[in-house]
This record gives sequence, structure tokens and C-alpha cells, in this order.
Amino acid sequence: MSIMKYDHSPRISFLVYASVLFAAILIARLFEIQIVRGSDYSEMAARQYSRPMPDIFSRGTIYFTEKNGNLVSAATLQTNFVLAVNPEAIKDAGATFKSLSPFVDFSEEEFLKRASKEDDTYEVVGKIKGEDEFEKINELKLAGVFTFREKSRFYPAGRLASHVLGIVSRSKEEGERYIGRYGAEKQYEDLLHRDSESVYVNFFAEIFSNVKKTILGDGNNLSGDVALSIEPTVEGVLEKELVNIQEAWKGKSSAGIIMEPKTGKIVAMAALPDFDPNYFGKEKSVSVFRNPLVEDVFEMGSTIKPLTVASGLDAGVIAADSTYYDTGSITLNSKTISNFDGRARGTTNMQDALGNSLNLGMINIMQKLGKERFRNYMLGFGIGEKTGVDLPNEVSGLVKNLNSKYEVDYATASFGQGIAMSPIEAATALSSLGNGGILVKPSVVNKVKYRIGLDSSTEEEESSKRILKEKTSEEISRMLVKVVDENLLGGTYKLKNYSVAAKTGTALLVNGSGGYYNDRFIHTFFGYFPAYNPKYLVFLYTVDPQGVEYASHSLTEPFFNIAKFLIGYYEIPPDR
Repeated sequence: MSIMKYDHSPRISFLVYASVLFAAILIARLFEIQIVRGSDYSEMAARQYSRPMPDIFSRGTIYFTEKNGNLVSAATLQTNFVLAVNPEAIKDAGATFKSLSPFVDFSEEEFLKRASKEDDTYEVVGKIKGEDEFEKINELKLAGVFTFREKSRFYPAGRLASHVLGIVSRSKEEGERYIGRYGAEKQYEDLLHRDSESVYVNFFAEIFSNVKKTILGDGNNLSGDVALSIEPTVEGVLEKELVNIQEAWKGKSSAGIIMEPKTGKIVAMAALPDFDPNYFGKEKSVSVFRNPLVEDVFEMGSTIKPLTVASGLDAGVIAADSTYYDTGSITLNSKTISNFDGRARGTTNMQDALGNSLNLGMINIMQKLGKERFRNYMLGFGIGEKTGVDLPNEVSGLVKNLNSKYEVDYATASFGQGIAMSPIEAATALSSLGNGGILVKPSVVNKVKYRIGLDSSTEEEESSKRILKEKTSEEISRMLVKVVDENLLGGTYKLKNYSVAAKTGTALLVNGSGGYYNDRFIHTFFGYFPAYNPKYLVFLYTVDPQGVEYASHSLTEPFFNIAKFLIGYYEIPPDR
């Protein structure tokens, strides 16, 4: 009796594994065609019934993420129905339009203009009202009339989070193809873009292409969708408050960020003026598309003072009850610096210096630290560097004063003048005060969903570094809570059951000639809550508000409106 022996040679093993791999990819491709890309092929089939057939426009979807994790479309595709004509085949243009008029969204004048062209066999006229009208026109079988479906970018929520989303438009440089411009549309262009011819790719050629990608690990050209961390309801509340700020104080612009200080996740980001990405062509200036929270820098003023105090606490050169003698003004390098009101306070502790926003208190901390150590702390907060937020065109702050040989430049930096930063840069630095002393990387994207069925969470890519001791974070938070409870508008906004750490800022605007306007300001406000285990940080600003002197009067109410909403919406338990 003979025993059959199996050949376990490397060649046989390779063929077995290759066959299994091929079968797996074949199944995956069938799933992609029937389920993932079924709509694309259905679109192709539907278009065979109407002529002519222009290139299919396709693009990945951008989603908002609701608080329960559900995804809702923020940028998607909509189907339009379009009519075209062959002027040479139309004998009576007037009669033809009369037949078409109940079903189309263009005028007789426009139709006659297109349908009367000589030596022309193809002209796109305009849109058909809807799918029912599209089918009725096809049933008429009018000579020289063609219909087709086309897809276009559509933003269901209109203006909501427009600066985060961006726009899609044709690019001459890219061969007239549609590309993302501004916002997530630009940041994730390579992921969202679909080649118009990709639907027609030979099935087996693509299978072997995917085999090659699997073996070689080449995933650079994978396409997919993007799930933003923007929560649409929260975004709506932020934008409503910004509208109220604009209406009340008539500033040139207003903006805000709501983020998780522990993770850097941005749940709302908005700026006014804004735009509707569905009708971006109506805007008079392209400047409205820029996201000032990422692309502009400002001298933030007193909102930065907590960073100076935290530096002093962390280095051990001060404590909340440490005192200095406040003379009301100081002259450094022949330049005189005063408190905001010019008043001297005499012997003053650091808690009162922070609560009353005294410039001389901050200068005292800087001097105790020394220029070099003060500079290192401020740069450690990320000031002067890009945060790495996943939005395009981010700028870095201006920190020339921190590399100066003059003490006066360090003095002004200690209370937020002479150094400039983007709002996202400031919000990220200030988050470290409440999150235990960690500098996080901000982001607007939760997840990338690849079309082959894989998901990639941005949490895997987060980077952070410790810049303050944990006890420093606790102490500066305690000091900022006391600022809210006792100093901010006399403590009238103190929340009975929640600790809130916050600080306002009122800074002179730079005039573009190396100096400052005497009567134009930027108002800023930041705060986080619950203070000792913060769930959210809110950063607000308004540029050149009218009829109001200090940020405490322009931004306190909007901040607390947002804070109270977030506490209720996310059911945050009380902490006191």
C-alpha cells in the first residue's frame, strides 16, 4: 500500500497564498462595484438613455459628526438634469421652446440664443426642473433636443461651517477639472477627488492594480470620504452667537473655536463674514473664503497673560499669593509701559494682578524668569509655530519680540502685545492650561473612510508633548476660576454648580505702519469648563467693535451662552 505524499515546496505554497489573495481581492472588488460604487455604475447606466454624455463628475463625501456618532452629509453630490440642443436639427426654435417651457428653468430668450446658432451642432442650454420633467422631455422625442444627467457639489447645510468646508471649482491649471479650494475640500483633495474616467477602468486591470498595491503597500492614491469632528448643532449655536456679536457691536469680523482641550478635536469653528459654498460665485471678493482662524494673526493682548502666569508658576518664581509693588507704570529702554488704566496698586499679589489684568504684574513675572527662560516658556506653548491643524494655508505666529535684545520687547510680550498668533495657535496654547499641561495637535477630522472599506482614525496620528507640570495646570486653573467668580464683571456670571476658568483680552490693533491705532481694538475671550477636568474650551474674538471698550462687555455673555448650551447638550455633570 502506497502513501500519497504532498509537495510542500515554496512554489506550491506561493501559488496557494496567491490564489487566496486573488480571491479575496476579487470578492472585495465585487463588493465595491455592487455596494460601494453601485451608484456610480447606476448613473452610467441611466445616462445611456440620454445623449450627449459629458464626463461624470464624482467626488468623495464630507460628513459632520453628531454627538451620538452619527454622520450627516456636509458636502455631497446632487444630480442635475440638463438640456442641450443641436441647432442644425431644430426647424422651429419657437415651437420647440413652447413644448419645453413647462419643464425647464431657463428663458425663451436663452433657448433661442442657443438654438439659433449657425454651423453649430451642440449647445448646452440650461437646467431641467427635475427628474419627472426630465422624463417627460425624453418622451416628447423632439428633434435636436438632448438631455443628460450631471452631478455637482452640494452643501446641504448652506453656510454652516463654510470656512471649514471650503469650495469646489474648475481649475484651468488642472485641465478644467474640479478641485477643492479652501477648507477641508482643499486639505483632502487627493482623497476626495475621483477621476472622471475611473468608473470605466477595466475590471480585471484594476484587480491586478489592487494586488500590486496590496503587495507593495502603495496606498497614496486611495480615495474615500472624510468625517469631520464638527458637530452641526454646536456649530449652529456658535454661528448664532457670532451673528449676535456682529449685530450688537458692528465689528469688521468675529470668529470662534470650540475644541476639546484634552484631544485637540474641534467641534465648531466659524468666522463672519462667511459664505454659502453652493453659491460662492456670487461673492464680491475671494478674501471671504479665507479662514481667519487659521490664516490670520493678531496680537491677542490680555488673553495671553495666563500663559505668562503659568510660566512663572511652573518655574517656581511666583505663587498666587506672591507680591510685587505696582507703581502703575515702568520705563524700559526709554519706553514707558502702564497698566490699562495707568493706576498704581501698591503691594499686589499675583492673583489680583491676573484678576485685574495688570500689565506690570506680568512684567514682574517676566523679569523674575529672565528673558531667556521667559522666551523658552512662550515658545514652548507653540507660539511662533504652526499647530499642524488639518486645514490649508495655516500661518505661524510672529515672535520677533522674543528674540530681541531689548527688555521692553519681552515686557510687552508678557501681556500679549508685540507678539502675534493665529486664533487656532492661541486656542491650542491656552488648552494646555486646563488639560494638565499638554500641548495637543488640533484637528477638524475624526475619521477618513476609504472606498475599499477601511477606516482610518485621526486619533492614531495625534501628537502631544508636556510643556507644564500637572500641578501648574491645576494652579493656573484655580486662579482663572477665581478671576471668573470674583473679577469678571463683578462675578455676576459665576455659575453656581460649575467651575469656569476664563480670561478676557483687549488689545490695540496694529496700524500697518509699525504702530497701533489709538481707538481700534481686538476683543478676545477664552475659557474652559469644568475647570479641573475640562470638556470644552471656547475661544472668541471680534475685530474693531464699535461702542464698547472692553472684551468683558462684548464677549462675556456670548461665551456663557455657549458654555451653558454645551453643559446641557452634552449633559456635563456639575463639579461644585
